[in-house]
Amino acid sequence: MADCLLQQDDVKLIQVKDYIKNPKPNGYRSLHLIIEIPIFLKDEKKDMRVEVQLRTIAMDFWASLDHKLSYKKDIPEEEAKLLRQELLECAQISADLDVRMGEIKNRIVNKENT
Repeated sequence: MADCLLQQDDVKLIQVKDYIKNPKPNGYRSLHLIIEIPIFLKDEKKDMRVEVQLRTIAMDFWASLDHKLSYKKDIPEEEAKLLRQELLECAQISADLDVRMGEIKNRIVNKENT
């Protein structure tokens, strides 16, 4: 997906934050691209910086839960600690599953090409 986006002639890459190769300590994994793209206003075209976050469906769900946990004020600290540990474990399981599913896809695609 990142390559497809960056191949567009009006997209300029500014910065890459690769949390797949370097996951955050809480387990979060995704690829963040800070890019510059043109936006078209009434009387002008202007370059605008945006951050695009590429992540799997599972990691998107994980990020939603992590966000809720971080901003929920009525969860006792001990329970929040347990939930953070469970989220960390889920992030690893999700990453492992992504790798396995990718390997299966590659095997299927390789069979189609032979």
